[in-house]
Amino acid sequence: MGEDTIRKIEKYIQNMPSLPTTVSKVLEVCNNPQTSPADLNHVISLDPVLVGRVLKLINSAYYGLGQQVTSLVRAIIMLGINTVKNLALSSAVLGNLASKKEFHAINPEGFWRHSLCVGVTAKMLAKKRGIDPKLMEEYFTAGLLHDIGKIPLNAVLGESYIVAMSVSDRERIPLYKAEEATLGINHCASGAMIVDAWKLEGAVGDSIVFHHMHTNYDGPHRDVLFSVVAANWFANAMEIGFSGDRYPDKTDPMVWDFLGITRDVFDDLEGSVNQEIEKAQIFLRV
Repeated sequence: MGEDTIRKIEKYIQNMPSLPTTVSKVLEVCNNPQTSPADLNHVISLDPVLVGRVLKLINSAYYGLGQQVTSLVRAIIMLGINTVKNLALSSAVLGNLASKKEFHAINPEGFWRHSLCVGVTAKMLAKKRGIDPKLMEEYFTAGLLHDIGKIPLNAVLGESYIVAMSVSDRERIPLYKAEEATLGINHCASGAMIVDAWKLEGAVGDSIVFHHMHTNYDGPHRDVLFSVVAANWFANAMEIGFSGDRYPDKTDPMVWDFLGITRDVFDDLEGSVNQEIEKAQIFLRV
């Protein structure tokens, strides 16, 4: 099944609507350490739809700012360039991928609830560990998008993907291993094709590609990646949402050691995770 399957997935990804030019420009501008709020404002302002989405997110319960922000440049100054970059990226990716028609094997509500759970939990871990608030949105975005490689597999290989899920259940193995055995490709590899097509470099792209191969990762974004791995463990353990993986790998102790936490940290977070997921639902509606 291998090569033919991979060709079909490549074709599907080539035909996906690309990220809006503005978002690509936003990512490019934000990669420059000299970028100012005015520069970012100038780029986003070229796309009224994106301006609307970003302001809607900023004024939602997700941020709970308690005051209406109507000026984009003010929002950028309040929240920071990195946060606004990630809001723009998340809203653009979900605008392209959140359609229900892409889901044949996995329930879309369960999939997105799992994704939101991993995003909010990764961000809450970052906050608990004292990460700079201006960087915390990267943790949310990486968690939110970590499983997007499952979408092309669902869209292109509907029936075969159901087989992969049942192999995972029957043999009690992680879904990505069942994907490899039955489809010849796993969702990290198809995620890597999306990362490549959309140039999602950095922590978000690395989390999509390496969240099941984190022990082999030696890139610069280990903090975000390991936070996503820990949050993914929590979402699966608590069965919040469902992305098809009933028997995930055990989390390598190096993840907890690197982050300087134990699993007990989730006892404090558990109560507020569902609340945060409800607030983050706004991402699916922008």
